[in-house]
Amino acid sequence: MPMLMPPEWAPQDWLWIGFPHDSDEWPDILPRAQEQLAGFANAVVESGQEVRLLVRDAANEMRARELVSGAVKLERRPYGDIWLRDTGPLIVSDEKTRAARRFDFNGWGGKYDMPGDETIGAELASDAGLPLETADWVLEGGAIDSDGTGIALTTEQCLLNSNRNPELGRLDIEARLACALGFTRIVWLGQGLINDHTDGHVDNLARFVAPGTVALPQATGPDDPNAKIYADAAQRIAASNLKLMRIPSPGRIMRGDHVEPASYANFAITSHLVVVPTFGSPHDTEGVASIAQLFPDRATIGLPADAVLAGGGGFHCASQQMPAG
Repeated sequence: MPMLMPPEWAPQDWLWIGFPHDSDEWPDILPRAQEQLAGFANAVVESGQEVRLLVRDAANEMRARELVSGAVKLERRPYGDIWLRDTGPLIVSDEKTRAARRFDFNGWGGKYDMPGDETIGAELASDAGLPLETADWVLEGGAIDSDGTGIALTTEQCLLNSNRNPELGRLDIEARLACALGFTRIVWLGQGLINDHTDGHVDNLARFVAPGTVALPQATGPDDPNAKIYADAAQRIAASNLKLMRIPSPGRIMRGDHVEPASYANFAITSHLVVVPTFGSPHDTEGVASIAQLFPDRATIGLPADAVLAGGGGFHCASQQMPAG
C-alpha cells in the first residue's frame, strides 16, 4: 500500500499545539490568546487524548502552566509562529509504518519570517522517531485537506500563487502532491476568505468531514463578506461529484475597521472531540450544532477564538495531529 496522508478523523496518538508568545503578533490581547489556546488544550486532554503544548521559553512555559491542566505536556521549543498546521510535520502512513514530510516554508509568501518556523517541523518529526523526507518546494499544511482516499482539497489562490512556487503550474503541483503525500486527485477551489493572510488556506474555507464529503460555509446575511467565495466553492465542489454539506458562516466579524477571516470551518478534529472556534457571532450556536451533526461519533464543543484569530489563525491552524501508528 502506498504512503498516504490520513484524514484528520483517523485515530491519533497525540496533538501538538503551539502556545502564543509574541506580543507583537497579539498586541494588547496576548493574554487572551494564550487563555483561548490553553482552553483548547485543556478540552482535548480532558477528552482522553494526549496533548503536547509547545512553549517558547521559561517565561512562556510558566504562563502556560498557570493556564493548562497538569495532564497537558509542555515541550520547550525554539519555534517562531504558533501555526503548527503549516510549520509542523505532515504525516503519511501505509497502515503499517509512519513517515514525516516537510516542505520549504517562506513565511506565507514572504509576509512573516520568524526564527524557528523552518526547523520546527523536522525537530518534531525527529523527536517522534519518524523518518523524514524533505521537498524543495513551498507548501503549508493548512493549504490542503485530505479525505483519506487520495482526494485533497486546495485553493488556486494559495497553491498557484506567484509568492509560493512561481515556476510550478497546476499539473506540476498535482504531481508533487501525489509523490509526497499520496494524493491521486486534487479538487481545486478558487479564492479563500477575504483578508486571510495565508492567501486563502483551504482549512478556513472547506473541510472534508468523511470520505468524499465536504463541509462548506453558507453566507448568513446580505453583508457576509465571503458570500461570493462560498458560492463559487459550492459550484466547484458540486462539479467534482463530492457530497456537499453546508454549515453557517459567522457572518461579518469586525476588529475595528478590519474584516476578520472568521470561519467555523477552522475546527480541529481530535480522537474523541471536535473543537469549533466561536467569535461572539449570533450564529455561533448554530455553527457548532451544524458541525456536531457531521461527527455523530464524537463530542463537539465551541470555544472562544476571537483573540486567537486576531493573530492570524484558529484552533486548526495552531495544531497538528500525530496519526496513530
